[in-house]
Amino acid sequence: MLDIKLVRQNPQAIAEALKKKRFEFNAEQFLTLDETRKSADVASQQLLAERKQASKKVGVLIKEGLSVDEAKAQVNDTLAKIEAQLEALKERAKSANDALESMLLGVPNLPAEDVPEGNDEDANVEVLKWGEPGSFNFDVKDHVDVGNNIGGLDFDTASKITGSRFAVMRGGIARMHRALIQLMLNTHCNEHGYEEVYVPFIVNADSLRGTGQLPKFEEDLFKLEGEQGFYLIPTAEVPVTNMLRDSIIEDAALGDGLHFVCHTPCFRSEAGSYGRDTRGMIRQHQFEKVELVKFVRPNQSAQALETLTGHAEAILQKLELPYRKVILCGGDLGFSALKTYDLEVWLPGQSAYREISSCSNFGDFQARRMMARWRNPETNKPELLHTINGSGLAVGRTLVAILENYQQADGSVVVPEALKPYMGGLERLPAGD
Repeated sequence: MLDIKLVRQNPQAIAEALKKKRFEFNAEQFLTLDETRKSADVASQQLLAERKQASKKVGVLIKEGLSVDEAKAQVNDTLAKIEAQLEALKERAKSANDALESMLLGVPNLPAEDVPEGNDEDANVEVLKWGEPGSFNFDVKDHVDVGNNIGGLDFDTASKITGSRFAVMRGGIARMHRALIQLMLNTHCNEHGYEEVYVPFIVNADSLRGTGQLPKFEEDLFKLEGEQGFYLIPTAEVPVTNMLRDSIIEDAALGDGLHFVCHTPCFRSEAGSYGRDTRGMIRQHQFEKVELVKFVRPNQSAQALETLTGHAEAILQKLELPYRKVILCGGDLGFSALKTYDLEVWLPGQSAYREISSCSNFGDFQARRMMARWRNPETNKPELLHTINGSGLAVGRTLVAILENYQQADGSVVVPEALKPYMGGLERLPAGD
C-alpha cells in the first residue's frame, strides 16, 4: 500500500506517476475523503474542548442563582448534546478513513523511474540474452508430443481425475521434475546463501492482503469452502513474505538481509486466461515453483533485485537453457511491483521465448500492508523493510524447456549434465519408456 502521507503531499503527482502503470488514480476523490476525515477530526477536537469547559460550568451556574440540581441538569443536557455530536463526527471520520483505506488497497505501487513506458508485454525491453537456441536436423516437437513419445506426460488421465489444465507425470519425467526441485533448492541454499523454509499451502485472507493479492485479485484464487476464509496459495511468496507480518526485526538479526527459498505447489484459477496456452504445461491450475524471497533495508533493495535475478539466471545457466532477460514496461508491471525483470526461456517447440521467472522489487509496498519492519539503529525506531522475490525457477516450465531443448531425433531426451547427479546418473529419457 502506498504511504498515505506521500499521497497527501501531492495526489496529482501520484496520479501522474501511476499513468505509467495505466492506472487512473482519482485524486479528487482522495482529496474529498481526506478533507472529510480532517474536518471531522478538527470538529471533534473543538467539541472535546467544549465538553471540558462545559463540565466546569456547574459552579458558575450556581453562582448565577441556579440550584445545584438545576445547574447539573443544564450542564448534563449540554454534555449529552456534545456527546451525540461527537458520536456522529466519530462515525463520519471512521467512514472516511475506511473509504480511504479501501481506496488505497486498490491502488498499485508506483513504478520505478527506470521502468520503460508501454502498454503491454510488446513494450518490454530486452536487457540481455544468454545462450543460443540450438539447431535441429529434424522437425522439433513441443513438450506435449515429446512427453507422449517418452510415455511419462499424461493430460488425459489428469483431466479424468480433475479437469483441464492439470497433468500426471510418470517414470523418468516425474523423476526429472523432482530432480529439478532438488537442483534448485541445493543451488540456492549451498551456493547463494538462502535459508530453506517449509510453509503452509493454505493461507488466510490477511496474508493475501499483505502481499497484494486481495482484495483486487480474488478471482485468480482458489477459495476453500468453510468458515475459516482460507485460500490455496497462488505462490510461495504469500506465506513466506507473511512470515514477517506484524514483526520488528532488530538490525543485528537482519544482517545483510533475510533470504529465504521455498518449494511449494501453487494454485491459480487463471481467471481471464481462457483460450490462452491451453495445450500442455505452460499455464496450469496446479504447478510447482521454487521461490526466492528477500527482506532488506530500503537502501539495499535495488541491488537485492539484481542479485536475486542473477540467482534465478544461474539455474538456467547450469541447465544450459537459452534465455533472455527483459525489464517490464509500466503497462505490464504487476500490481505490487515497482520494478520487475522477467526471465524468458527459449522453447523450440514454439519458436519463442516464454516466461519462466518473474523477479520483482516491491519496495515498502507489501511491508506497509503487513507492518513488516526493522529497527534502525541510528534512530532506534521501527522502519518498513523492503521485499524482493522471484521464481528460482518455475519447475514445470523448466521441465518443459528441457523436454523441448534436449529432445533427440529418436524421440528421447538427453538429461542435462547438472541434473545427472539427481537422476542416478541417467543419461537420457528413452522414447517409449
